[in-house]
Amino acid sequence: MSDLSHAGLVVPVEPTDHLQGSEHARVTLVEYGDFECPSCKLAAATPRLLMERYPNRIRFVFRHFPLEEAHPHALLAAEAAEAAAAQGSFWPMHDLLFENQEHLNSRDLQRYAAELGLDTVRYHAEMDDHIYLQKVREHIAGGRRSHIRATPAFFVNGAVQDISFGMKALHDAVAAVFAQAG
Repeated sequence: MSDLSHAGLVVPVEPTDHLQGSEHARVTLVEYGDFECPSCKLAAATPRLLMERYPNRIRFVFRHFPLEEAHPHALLAAEAAEAAAAQGSFWPMHDLLFENQEHLNSRDLQRYAAELGLDTVRYHAEMDDHIYLQKVREHIAGGRRSHIRATPAFFVNGAVQDISFGMKALHDAVAAVFAQAG
């Protein structure tokens, strides 16, 4: 990531975002991620761990930021996640994509859709028509406006978190919010 010391989350959390946790949580954790990014795969457990440590006190939001130049399957994987979301299966697809990060071609994505029990006729039609591409592009644009250059990128309550030296920084940032609250 470039100098993000003055960066903040530009696009507020919206009802159309993919989220877990309570809307009344004290901490909102937003990640811009790429399903083909090895660092994102390593970071994927962190939001889950934080939500377990602080039950009902963290809301986690995932947004797409596929780095197409470096990861040729990331954009299609993001579209597949959106197609799964349209059928109520974003988070299971999210997890499958990270678990199978080395296998994200079109045929693999179709197999994951079937494994999740999605309506595969609908899935194929939506993927063929790229009907979720615009939503993915909107996430990318929002990330760029928030000065994201690399993934994963995390925001805690709208403030960017520098995780270049590890995920402990994210844990510390969340703990600090709770410590300030008393």
